[in-house]
Parts: sequence; structure tokens; C-alpha cells
Amino acid sequence: MIGCTAWYGNLVDTRDSADGGQDLYIRVDAVELDEYTKKSKGFLAKKGMVPILVVSIAMVFFFICFGCWFAKRKRKEYQREMKNDDSRRTHQDLTIFDLESIVAATNNFSTANKLGEGGFGPVYKGLLANGQEVAVKRLSKNSGQGLEQFKNEVMLTAKLQHRNLVRIFGCCIDAGEKMLIYECLANKSLDFFIFDKSRSSLLDWKKRFEIILGIARGVLYLHQDSRLKIIHRDLKASNVLLDSTMNPKISDFGMAKMFGEDQIQANTNRVVGTYGYMSPEYAMEGRYSEKSDVFSFGVLLLEIISGKRNTSYDPSPNLIGQIWDMWREEQALAMVDPSLGESYPAHEVSRCIQIGLLCVQESASDRPTMSEVIFMLGNETTLPYPKKPAFILQSSRKLNSAASKGSTTSLNDVTITVLKAR
Repeated sequence: MIGCTAWYGNLVDTRDSADGGQDLYIRVDAVELDEYTKKSKGFLAKKGMVPILVVSIAMVFFFICFGCWFAKRKRKEYQREMKNDDSRRTHQDLTIFDLESIVAATNNFSTANKLGEGGFGPVYKGLLANGQEVAVKRLSKNSGQGLEQFKNEVMLTAKLQHRNLVRIFGCCIDAGEKMLIYECLANKSLDFFIFDKSRSSLLDWKKRFEIILGIARGVLYLHQDSRLKIIHRDLKASNVLLDSTMNPKISDFGMAKMFGEDQIQANTNRVVGTYGYMSPEYAMEGRYSEKSDVFSFGVLLLEIISGKRNTSYDPSPNLIGQIWDMWREEQALAMVDPSLGESYPAHEVSRCIQIGLLCVQESASDRPTMSEVIFMLGNETTLPYPKKPAFILQSSRKLNSAASKGSTTSLNDVTITVLKAR
């Protein structure tokens, strides 16, 4: 039976009186139904917020954990890069300067403060806020090799400590600038004195011999006594600086190479260095070793004695060739710098000339080591007879021919002629 009943009594549970599985439909007031629906939706909405809130919290927690992990990883990578990057290997006494302090120290890189310029870039004199005078070596932005040389010099110089090596105070890597900050030496470089007729007279033989010995000790330190085995590869008069007492200090390690403990020599396809000081095996074949520096030292020794550059003789025999000829004729003292007059010990000077010739012998195996050089300089033992030197000359004829044909040469192209002694 289907019907409709109006119920005004107390509420009852219709499930208790249900029989036969009949459906029961209840008609309620529309207003009450609308309120019930709203309450139900609000409840459901509140229930739906729970998983959303849980997921949101989980995602926030995940991103926090991921951020911490990523930051830790980047920090480790940065520390590893700092450790492996030669440009950031610094000595405990090495200071990292900011650009503002260097600009102030050099008076905004004033030309009045400029000390000179090399392949690396210009060098400026500076005065730090604490009153310390420094030399600021600024990497030229158009220097093709500058960055690698900068890294090399920071890493090597920071680890080298010797009275005959220039001391580095720190570096500056800021706003695209890369600079090295060195001690400022009062008397500039060796070439400023020995190749100038008036200033060369300020260096008597005693002082020249002390300079020779100091340079030898500095090179020996690089080859043997330091923690690193270093081949300088660019030893020359302009890279030897003089302090207030004329004590020599080797500088410019931009082209230097570090050797392994048992390494004897290395090869390169890119020859860098200075014409007139390069050994023949390095200039022609790219092979360099301790004996390459010995050759450069020999050239430098003969320049200090004579007051003449090895590269100033073209097309005639160079300085080495002239001294070799005069030495074989027992007239080597005729090559001594005239500014010395007669106030020098002839035997000691003659002995130094012979040591210089031993250092510039053509075969690297015939040249002495730096420890042997120092022993010979400080003792009166009999010296071996030097073999034929390597006469290195620049062929002007070849260069002129190349220019006339419109060919180009790079800065590293060198023409070398080995002449036989007469």
C-alpha cells in the first residue's frame, strides 16, 4: 500500500520498523533541506582540505630538504673547485684584495704610478692604506695568454719563499680585473742598470758578483730546494729585480712550469720565452728542463759581466759568439764592461766568464746543474773546458723575405741559426 502520512510526534528510527525492503521517502521543508545541504557541503569541504594541507606541508618539507641538499652539494663543489683551481691556491700569508683598495692605492692606475709593462700587462706602484708600498701587476684584458699565466703565477709564487725571489702579498679578482700584488723593490730591474752607460757604473764588480750569486741561489731554490720543482723558462735581466741594497730577486713566474719529483724534462708545442735567452733545444724542439734555465742563467751572467745584451748583435755574431771567440784567444777580459775600469780581480772575472760559457754549451747534457754552478762560483777548483756554445741569432734576411711575401708570423715564431765556432 502506498500512501502519505503526516508525522508530528517524536522522531523514531524507521529502520527498526522497516519490512519487506520497502523504500521510505520523507518530505521535508525546502528551507530545512537547503540548510542541511549547505552544512553537508561545508563539512565535505573541510574534510577535503585535509589531504590538500598534508600534501602542501609535505611539498614544503621536500623543497626545504632539497634546497639544503642542493646548497650543501654546491658548497662541496665550490670547495672542490677552490682546491683544484690553481688560481685559488693561496699561501697562508696571501691576501685577497678588493678592487676599490687597489684603485685607491694606485691613484686609479695613474700613468705617473706606472713602473713598466710586460707580456702580462702593465705594472703600477701603489701605496696601501696601511702605508705598505706594493707593485700591482694588472692582467691586460687583450692578453691572449694572460689568464693561464695569472693562475700559474698565483699558485707558484704563493708557495715560494726565498730571499732571492720576489715576495707576493696577494691578488685581486674583482669586477673582471685580475691583479697580482707584490713587494715593491726600490731599484727596479737589473736591465735598468747594466745596459745603461751611466747607471752601470753604480755596480762595481763586487756588487755584480753578489748579484750573480744571488740569482744562482734563487734558481737553485726553484730547481732543488723548494717544495715544488720549478722551471722558470723566462729568466732574463728584466725579470731580476733589485731591492734597496741591490739584492737580486727573481720575478715573473707566469711562464714557469712545475715538474714532478722525478721528472727530468717536458715538451711543448707552444714555445714561450724571450729571444736571446732561450736554450736551443727549447727554442727549436720545445724541450725544456733545468738545463734550459741554466742556459738562460749563463746568458745573464755574461750580460752582467759585459754590460751588453745578447740580442744587440745582428747580423754579426751575438754576445755569446763574441765572448767565445775572445775566450779561445785568451782575450776574454776585453769583453768586460768598460764602466768597471781596471777595478776588478781579473782571475775571478775570467773564471766567471768560463762558468758562463759552460752554462751556454749547445748540448744540454754538457751544461752544469745550478748546484754545480754555485760550487764553481764559490770555490777555486779547476773548471772543465767548455764546448762549443749555441749561437742563437735571428736571421734578418729570413724575416725580411717573409715580410716581402706578405706572410705573417706569430709572437712565438722564432728563427734560430746555430753557427759553428771559428
